[in-house]
Amino acid sequence: HAVELRGLGKKNKEIAEILDIHKKVVSKWICIFANQGIQGLMNKPKDGNHKNMTFEEEEKFLKQFEERAKKGELLNTNEIKQEYKWNLCDIYENYSAWEKDFEKVSELKKELAGFKGQFGNEGKLLEFFQKQEEMDKISYKLYRYPQLARDLNSSDKEAVEHLQKVQFLFAEISTELSWVNSELVDNRENIEKWIEKKEFDDYRFGLKNLFRLQKHILEEKESKLLSYYSSFFSAPRSIYSEVTVTDVEWPQVTLNSGEKVDVTPANYSKILSTNRNQEDRKLMFQTFYTIYEKKKNTIAAIYNSILQKGIASKKAYNYDSFLLSHLESDNIPEEIYLNLVNTAKNNTKPLQRYLKLRKKILGLEKYYNFDGSINLIEFDKEYEYDDAKEIVLNSVAPLGKDYVEKMKKAISEGWLDVFEAKGKRTGAYSAGVYGVHPYMLLNYNKTLDSVFTLAHELGHTLHTLYSDENQPFSMADYTIFVAEVASTFNERLLLDYMLENTNDPKERIALLEQEIGNIVGTFYFQALLADYEYQAHKLAEAGEPITAEVLSKIMEDLFDKYYGDIIEKDDLIYIFWARVPHFFNSPFYVYQYATCFASSAILYEKMINSSDESEKKQTLDKYIQLLSSGGNDFPMEQLKKAGVDLSKIETIEAVAKQFDLLLDKLEVEIGKL
Repeated sequence: HAVELRGLGKKNKEIAEILDIHKKVVSKWICIFANQGIQGLMNKPKDGNHKNMTFEEEEKFLKQFEERAKKGELLNTNEIKQEYKWNLCDIYENYSAWEKDFEKVSELKKELAGFKGQFGNEGKLLEFFQKQEEMDKISYKLYRYPQLARDLNSSDKEAVEHLQKVQFLFAEISTELSWVNSELVDNRENIEKWIEKKEFDDYRFGLKNLFRLQKHILEEKESKLLSYYSSFFSAPRSIYSEVTVTDVEWPQVTLNSGEKVDVTPANYSKILSTNRNQEDRKLMFQTFYTIYEKKKNTIAAIYNSILQKGIASKKAYNYDSFLLSHLESDNIPEEIYLNLVNTAKNNTKPLQRYLKLRKKILGLEKYYNFDGSINLIEFDKEYEYDDAKEIVLNSVAPLGKDYVEKMKKAISEGWLDVFEAKGKRTGAYSAGVYGVHPYMLLNYNKTLDSVFTLAHELGHTLHTLYSDENQPFSMADYTIFVAEVASTFNERLLLDYMLENTNDPKERIALLEQEIGNIVGTFYFQALLADYEYQAHKLAEAGEPITAEVLSKIMEDLFDKYYGDIIEKDDLIYIFWARVPHFFNSPFYVYQYATCFASSAILYEKMINSSDESEKKQTLDKYIQLLSSGGNDFPMEQLKKAGVDLSKIETIEAVAKQFDLLLDKLEVEIGKL
């Protein structure tokens, strides 16, 4: 009836009144019909947690999905029930609605450009910020709508075209408003007085931070001159990608089973984590790393150009050190970075204890780096998606009723795209859309890891929800420095809940391995990589030669320090620096994974393990305040308010202590087998 009435020219509000339902429901129905036809409406999800399929229908659908997945076949997205897919209609009903907002942003861009030279007027400045905020809110939606659609289906030409169109618009906006920061600085004296007034509340923090960084802001002419070289500056990243991905002809190897396998990154990861034959893992490792070994001098030259660009930028933007040039924008002191890398490096006993245990349990005479991904025991239990939702939901009960209710909403209203499909992007993420809601992409495959991925991404989603509900648009975005706190905290809660609800030693071992793997990969190894970056940049700053041999020697020394003599030495592994995209695309990024993990560890200890009920309650309140604070302060200050001080050695050492406790539990469970 709603579709028929819309066809007769009725508006959504009128249809809602006629049918006595909410206008949002009508809007959703019309949107689904526009994108998927009548079949989409037949599959539309109901409100709340109710399923729109009977148990038999759901079982039939999931069985079909499972059988095809086992054959290596992927479903087309239109074969997957609506309740397991995104509802992009919450952003726009269709591209016609998108085009209207595109035109609106184009007009706002012109209006904003007209404010040049008027920042000396308080009223005009406020009007500029309000219009800019309006444009930015719409821009969020303009970008996300085609971006999310493309991630669902890479061959969606309409999505790709609209994404390119909006990216071009953003480039125009950046160029036409390049004068803004320098004009704000020119009018600093007056602006600092005006921003103390209530009407500037939403913009005060951003402006104060801009003025804090004033000595690093170039004059308009200087900024424009450097902008001409932007494509040139990004060339090393592009060349690295071409050399290590596009131009690579992946070799083929024959495993002991006789199976022939292409040594692609995906197959390399799969074999190392699932193949229990050490010789097969060794063959994959040697073949894969030889690709980088053959190109090591070229890759080293590319990396040196990135290091030199960093040193040049440090000088051009008036920074005292290369490290500060990467930390200063978030007001992170150098001591925080150095405390992380030094404390992690001095607390490797639990890591080496774990490696010894792995060597013993796996029954290996010699333990190599390529033995680090294989599970200690074979564990193939499957977790149905709807069961996983309930498990994760139950696990976050310690965070309070409000948190649980928000999560219920997040898992039941078209915010998740669950299953792998043809053309769908791999991996997982949570992407916010201010004024709408976050969207979570999964490629759920029933493994234990995919259950933890669900908990992880829901952590990001709930962080975004709390932030958006409590902060204005200008302060809603939180930094990477705090982003992984919520996600890793959820994983800790999930581990606790699942351990409490199983007596199966194999499942308990798999669960403990999951969390231990997070500590090894997210904390220790990221700290090792952060140490490598620091040392490489110091050499470049001192004018020392940067060669493949020099870079590999840094990595060798770090491996020796972290792993001791437990892992067999192998010259090929030290080329590892050549295959870390972050080094080439986002220098000084990886350390934030480790600091977030350490922050999460401290909060977990205080909220869950403390014997003081008052401390538990206070920590919970502070944690929710952290999630609600968005980007309204510098990340170090936000964490301090929550009870985390990353300048203290004890904060970093807390991870090592938790590692030891997990190893104690792991040894107990292994003893039961």
